[in-house]
Amino acid sequence: MPYPLRAVCAAAITLLCPLAAPAQDVALRSFDGSVELEGDLISYDGAYYRLDTVYGPLTVSAEGVTCAGPGCPDLDSFVAEARIAGAATVAEGLLPALLDAFATAQGMMLVVQDDRAGALVYALHRADGGLAARFHVTPGRSDDGLLALLNGDTDLALSLRQPTDLERRADRAQAPDDPPLDRRVRVIGLDALVPVVSPDNPIDTVSLPMLASLFSGEIDNWADLGGPDAPVALHLLAPGLGLAQSLSDRLRLPEDDSLPVTRHTSAAGLADAVARDPYAIGITAQSARGLARVLPLTGACGLVQMATTDAVKAEDYPLTAPVFVYLAPQRLPQLLRDFLAFTETAAAERAVAASGFVNQTLTRTPLALQGHRLANAIAAGGEDIGLDDLQSLVEAMRGTERLSATFRFAGGAADLDAQSRASAARLAAAIERGVFDGRRLVFAGFSDGEGSAEINERLALRRAEAVMASVQTLSGDAAPGRVTMEVAAFGEAMPMACDDSEWGRQVNRRVEVWLD
Repeated sequence: MPYPLRAVCAAAITLLCPLAAPAQDVALRSFDGSVELEGDLISYDGAYYRLDTVYGPLTVSAEGVTCAGPGCPDLDSFVAEARIAGAATVAEGLLPALLDAFATAQGMMLVVQDDRAGALVYALHRADGGLAARFHVTPGRSDDGLLALLNGDTDLALSLRQPTDLERRADRAQAPDDPPLDRRVRVIGLDALVPVVSPDNPIDTVSLPMLASLFSGEIDNWADLGGPDAPVALHLLAPGLGLAQSLSDRLRLPEDDSLPVTRHTSAAGLADAVARDPYAIGITAQSARGLARVLPLTGACGLVQMATTDAVKAEDYPLTAPVFVYLAPQRLPQLLRDFLAFTETAAAERAVAASGFVNQTLTRTPLALQGHRLANAIAAGGEDIGLDDLQSLVEAMRGTERLSATFRFAGGAADLDAQSRASAARLAAAIERGVFDGRRLVFAGFSDGEGSAEINERLALRRAEAVMASVQTLSGDAAPGRVTMEVAAFGEAMPMACDDSEWGRQVNRRVEVWLD
């Protein structure tokens, strides 16, 4: 969407405004002199000129033109400026590693400059020592990052939650002609919410209903959980943090300020406090667990979920927390486009893993290592799922490997969420690179146990078809002739979590990808 100069600067789009005031006449000429365009220079981002012309605002690549006139930027001394704001867990824990890896990939050096106005300044210096770019990073809450994005005060917003309906409506009001907020998003890594206790605490597992009872005040003594006769010390993240909001939504925690809960402004601080107190329990980020001991989640049906790398990557763990990066609606300058492209490279994935987060590199799990899944399927078999169904499932899985890319849905729906769209894009990119040439991909649909088995199987098939269609569209002409794609549906035959809660049913509604 074209923006006039006044609108751009009023919105504080810092990547575009450093060279935008005052507007001055320039003339852009093609190298052969056959085309010339005159106008007021709105901005220059290192790769593109933005001009206000008699035809309206136009964007022109710098590669094919020369610039003449008093408003032309000094190309040799140009320094790109970027602003990033949002979740401190990401801004302080993951982003520095990604920026350092990005600088290395660009043949540059990353230097952390002095804080200014609450922002961390990461400067990229060229090999000759010259300054090439500055990233101004403001750590805070997911709320802060999304608000700054809606107000035009940042270019990228870091968030550990999805936007609220109010934020989506505000975005539509601000930029009605641009893609909606849910489509201007990248997933750059994964984290997880995990219950933690001291290494000296004797409790081995905990269920989500137990956690809800603990943090609502219904359970206040460890003896009620099979532990010592001692009061429970509760620790949670401060309200407004993305992880805290995500947890509250999933556990339906009451907003009761009278409960004796210690609140923390950082996930690492919470974990440190819990690790020192044998009678404490808290819920924090897996990436910041420190010396605290993580408790596996269990359910009434006997299924146990642990926040392993594979479980988080496939969203089999019910409290997975994607790391979202939301983009400003205007065209992002070359620097940020290069950085966002870098986040999908192998070097970036290594940086994500080294930071304690879970990356999205596609991994494969052969059938021989999926014994617990098959055991769960047998244990969950009932009136609707018989031996014939289980035998059909095992026969279909025979000789295949499960890819970590997994797609999940709301109840009764077949629409992909933000993380699933990111997984579809990564799978399509792998197909384009030839990773699966000559192989067969089976999109296997599953459902929760609500409703009849026949209806659930039909819904699972619809979901599998929707995912396959999305991957085919994204991979374009690369897929035909290189890979074979098929769909299969098994309804409620292989639950990953207990079906007695919404979070369990959400985990079970999925499409897996099997590689044959």
